[in-house]
Amino acid sequence: MAEVATSATSDQLLVVIDPVARRTDGESVRIAKDVLGAGAQTKLCLPDGPEEFARALARRGSRRPVVIGDDRALVRAVALLHRRRELAACALSLVPVGGALDLARSLGVPTGAVAAARAVLEGVERRMDLLVDDSDGVVLGAVRIPPLGAAPAPEAEPGRPWLRTCQSLVRTLVPSRPSRIVSAPETGPARLRVEVDGKTLVDLHQSVRTVSVVPGASGTARVEVRPASVGAEASPLAAEGRTVTVSGAHFRYRADALVSGPVRTRTWEVREEAWGIVLPAR
Repeated sequence: MAEVATSATSDQLLVVIDPVARRTDGESVRIAKDVLGAGAQTKLCLPDGPEEFARALARRGSRRPVVIGDDRALVRAVALLHRRRELAACALSLVPVGGALDLARSLGVPTGAVAAARAVLEGVERRMDLLVDDSDGVVLGAVRIPPLGAAPAPEAEPGRPWLRTCQSLVRTLVPSRPSRIVSAPETGPARLRVEVDGKTLVDLHQSVRTVSVVPGASGTARVEVRPASVGAEASPLAAEGRTVTVSGAHFRYRADALVSGPVRTRTWEVREEAWGIVLPAR
């Protein structure tokens, strides 16, 4: 993780306010806007959905993007910039507002509106490793199998991409209410093959209870597999590598704040220092 000094107070900022943040905590949004507006030239954008969110980032010009929203808004911004191949030249800033903030905390972003806005103005860019999967999806924090903690989103029917778009829009516009989230049930042991840099860490003959993949340091991912056991708990299996492939029976996985799948195989590759976020100076 590298640090790059920024001249934040002289920047022009594009402040993109996620609709969920506006509905969840309008007061924190207002405070963040006031602090940012007092310290830099800002252009505000209030998208009503994913398409407007994407257009705002695409048309940012030389302005530095600041997202006011939760973990899902940050992941959406990184994914959009990744698909446009613009991550290398763009440092993102986040003011966390909303219900899902675990990723923001793990990255070191202050969760208070004033402290986070000041970090946008006075912080430094830190380059972070990124997991990119074989469908061009991105992971900033961690992959977990099975995806405990949230009910999986319903799948769009094959041949009906418009339904998937509508589902995505609804998820964006409906406020996040963590207290009402129904946890996905533990699906029990699964038979999965986990390969790290082409070497098998666990094979299909061994049932596993959980698999986690987390970006580590120096371009590697940390992989931990917890085998299913009868009686005493089995010791976890661990490895590090640049490429991780999980395959076997259909499985769902949680990547950051989103649940994906079911898939039969998925490969994640580490991209070293692929994206940057502005964090408080040490």
